[in-house]
Amino acid sequence: MDKQTKLLLGDEAIALGALHAGLGGVYAYPGTPSTEITEYIQGYVARNKDVEGIHTRWCTNEKTAMEAALGMSYAGKRALVCMKHVGMNVCADAFVNSAVTGVNGGVVVLAADDPSMHSSQNEQDSRFYGKFALVPVFEPSNQQEAYDMMKVAFEYSESIKEPVLMRMVTRLAHSRANVEVDVEKSLVVSLLVSNDRSWVLLPAIARRQYVSLLSKQPEMLRASETSQFNTFAKVEGCKTGIIACGIAYNYVREVLGENTSGFSILKVSQYPLPEKQIVELAKSCTEIIVIEDGQPVVEEGVKVILQENGIADCKVTGRLTGKLPRTGELNPDSVGIALIGKHDGETESKSNVTDIIAARPPQLCPGCGHRDVYAALKLVASEYPDYRIFGDIGCYTLGALPPFQALASTVDMGASITMAKGAADAGLFPSIAVIGDSTFTHSGMTGLLDAVNDKSNITVVISDNLTTGMTGGQDSAGTSKYEAICLGLGVEPEHLHVVVPLEKNMDEITKIIRDEINYYGVSVIIPRRECIQTLRRHAKAKKQ
Repeated sequence: MDKQTKLLLGDEAIALGALHAGLGGVYAYPGTPSTEITEYIQGYVARNKDVEGIHTRWCTNEKTAMEAALGMSYAGKRALVCMKHVGMNVCADAFVNSAVTGVNGGVVVLAADDPSMHSSQNEQDSRFYGKFALVPVFEPSNQQEAYDMMKVAFEYSESIKEPVLMRMVTRLAHSRANVEVDVEKSLVVSLLVSNDRSWVLLPAIARRQYVSLLSKQPEMLRASETSQFNTFAKVEGCKTGIIACGIAYNYVREVLGENTSGFSILKVSQYPLPEKQIVELAKSCTEIIVIEDGQPVVEEGVKVILQENGIADCKVTGRLTGKLPRTGELNPDSVGIALIGKHDGETESKSNVTDIIAARPPQLCPGCGHRDVYAALKLVASEYPDYRIFGDIGCYTLGALPPFQALASTVDMGASITMAKGAADAGLFPSIAVIGDSTFTHSGMTGLLDAVNDKSNITVVISDNLTTGMTGGQDSAGTSKYEAICLGLGVEPEHLHVVVPLEKNMDEITKIIRDEINYYGVSVIIPRRECIQTLRRHAKAKKQ
């Protein structure tokens, strides 16, 4: 097949690789740094009118995305599921069970991890989920591998009848490189609809399927040990070995350049860990330095492999031992210090950039409706000495920062309502929840149902800006449906209010907030005004 070169983000390479592999559909909820994958596929389908039958709409959350992808797999087509790392927590039930049901059409689950928490609540490493579910994990080291891996991953998924987890990190997802790609996409792969009882996880079937999953582990190990993406460059007589995982391999090559003669290097981009190569490396070295972006998944695994093979005279170092920083993303400087004791261009007088540049924390956009929501809430809530406002995940989380400093908590998607309920159960008054429109349909509806059933004394503010604002303005699943959803969940009509968050409406809004705080039960207030960013884009589009 003819080739051409494109300058692509890592996310775009994943997307184009999936399309060229014969993708049937992408299922995702927007979350940085994974969002651009689905957006690229959506744009590709919109631009190429000859492309038909590829599903591209956003899902309500990651669990619905995973389950819909399994449905597409059942029907015989290849499905890609995309999310950021914390989305793996949301889809974990379906993801782990999918390893037991197995798949029909290939399923690739793309988890974009965020070391250093550029836009996240934690640094969790999605490779643990692959190990937990006993499924293969792919981890590209660069944009070219991200593209190339997609076809291999789909084909491998179908060959072993299991889902495949692919893990990326922010630095790879959001950086660009030249990628050699196919000129034409493959036809959508379509297998026969599954008629296998393995999808019915009654205990008797699930027990049999779990035995089948365990029986596939040796084949997964063999595939890893022979993978084109795992390479081993052994240097005879060298006493220091490197195991570099995913993007960390790029940092190693940047630090060492062409002068790698002092190290034997094992590059790992497909899991389970290639035990044969690790044992061979350990037998020739006195130290193995494990370089991995994220948590010490491989470092711990290598220690177990060496112990099981009776290799006691090879020290394993990495993030656990302090050889590399325990937190944050790696970079050529930190890797250089670990390997050769310094980073490139190091001088004694070199200043730390963070020491000389003033911090500029993010703020809500000028003209944002969330600003008026917080202004009204703070004005009324401050009348009560013990008030607490429980926040949620979205751009409105910035209400925790100056000038508002309004939020008492931000834990995970949907937690505002249930935390407000729990605090009210403990006697806290007033207990107020602020949640965004997209977050409400993602994970907030069930919490509101709990509160209604318990007649909890809480006030819920669903700040509706008609989009998924924090990730760039994707469609929000519940747009124009929120009043109906709240009424359907049992909110009393007289305690459900829609307001327009503008300064001129402040008297009306503050009166409603005050009245509903003093009502013993569940109140819902929906301030609704379009996101200022999407409003500008829509206005610009109308002029063209």
